[in-house]
Amino acid sequence: MSLPTKKTIHVSRRRFLSTSALAATGLGLAGTGLFGMPAFARSDRPVITHGLQSGDVTTDRAIVWARADRPSRLLLEYATSDSFRNAQTVRGPAAIAASDFTTKVDLTGLPAGQDIFYRIRYRDLSNVNAVSEPMVGHFRTAPADRRDITFVWTGDTAGQGWGINTDWGGMKGYETMRRNTPDFMIHSGDTIYADNPIPAEKKLPDGGVWKNVITEEKSKVAETLKEFRGNFRYNLLDANVRAFNAEVPVFAQWDDHETVNNWYPNEVLNDDRYQVRSVATLAARANRAFHEYFPTRQHASDRERIYRKINYGPLLDVFFLDMRSYRGDNGANRQPLAGPDTAFLGADQIRWLKQELLASKATWKVIASDMPIGLIVYDNWREKNTFENGANGNGPVLGREHEFADLLRFIKHNKIKNTAWFTADVHYTAAHYYDPNKATFSDFDPFWEFVSGPINAGSFGPGDMDDTFGPQVVYQKSPEGKPNLPPTEGLQFFGHVRINGETEVMTVTLKDIENKSLYTVDLDPVPVA
Repeated sequence: MSLPTKKTIHVSRRRFLSTSALAATGLGLAGTGLFGMPAFARSDRPVITHGLQSGDVTTDRAIVWARADRPSRLLLEYATSDSFRNAQTVRGPAAIAASDFTTKVDLTGLPAGQDIFYRIRYRDLSNVNAVSEPMVGHFRTAPADRRDITFVWTGDTAGQGWGINTDWGGMKGYETMRRNTPDFMIHSGDTIYADNPIPAEKKLPDGGVWKNVITEEKSKVAETLKEFRGNFRYNLLDANVRAFNAEVPVFAQWDDHETVNNWYPNEVLNDDRYQVRSVATLAARANRAFHEYFPTRQHASDRERIYRKINYGPLLDVFFLDMRSYRGDNGANRQPLAGPDTAFLGADQIRWLKQELLASKATWKVIASDMPIGLIVYDNWREKNTFENGANGNGPVLGREHEFADLLRFIKHNKIKNTAWFTADVHYTAAHYYDPNKATFSDFDPFWEFVSGPINAGSFGPGDMDDTFGPQVVYQKSPEGKPNLPPTEGLQFFGHVRINGETEVMTVTLKDIENKSLYTVDLDPVPVA
């Protein structure tokens, strides 16, 4: 494939961005197939119903996703400019009912560090002459050389009944992130709220009314596979989300609300909203829908697996954790010795993470965690005697903290440098510095943890800290004890990261929904011997 000049890439990218800015407001160009609103009326040819997505991008690969409204064949073209000169074509999979008409293609053999434009159509399986209008998307492959990298991260979408309010502008946080033109986004979990129905209206603190777009599947808690799928489709109704997805690759992981609040695999629900009480059953359906509706690259031998590593060139590896699927039961979390009941990541995932960290040649090792380490998340926040994550209160290593102590010790003793943790979950933003000199357990190298969210959900916090690993709250912004503040209060957050290609310095900035920089820190890389 011939490559455009640097000037051509810049012009094409700018034109693409200006077009999708129209799409973000629902004003996509009629007849051009650029993004457009989801279609609900049956037409005489297939329709792309919920926009496009790309994800799990590396130097030479990327997943591309779309969904049709009927049985049809995905047809894909991709090129290095939006003119689609010298485009390559791919015959994609069939969109059929078994996958809820979603399709994914793993593009391989891509040029590194390159803008890629892709165009999708669907051909009706029962009428080969019926082909959908096209839609166009974009992503940039990871660089093979040392050049600047930028990404954003956040979590918590459509939670606590705060859904899509078109009068307010929809999920505006996604438009703010899009305008930062990142190379990719890490969605740190709570990508949906399957256990939070969306009502038509919610009262605001000032006496006003928040008006939601509503759907059948979001009118109750999700129990069936159809209802879980409907939760993912709901977020894709938002024009901001679709415009963002068409331009920025999404690297997704899950947390609890993709299934049910604070879940663990052995749990049996005591909740009258549910007819299906087995959390294992709900989680299996949630996992199926998660992979159907995100552009994840699934593991060859374990299609349900969420934890994985994405190499993003010589400066960055991203390690995505799953703190849900392999944990023991939530409880007091005070066991003095490690065992099956103290599992959090689980033995296999810990082993995988250690091996991948050891093998990593990247300057920075970003650990994408769906929960914070030293910030306490209570399972029962009223009584504060059971715990959701590893933190369990001040003192020595107990319970699930055994896994973290073992991992942090391993990182130190094997001289694995330049690790940083990124997470969401707690619905506010913060920067934490873990200092062994101020920790009860001190056999680890200092590191940073950055927290940012929600992006369209209720705001909470701040939370209590656990001194076991010495976390120091360097910065935080939260509702200060006023729970479930709506998005209109402005306490919606994301983070922005830039890795300088020359100096390899990682600059982390916590931002709000208005794109205001709240806190910034430069992290100098430690030379590796």
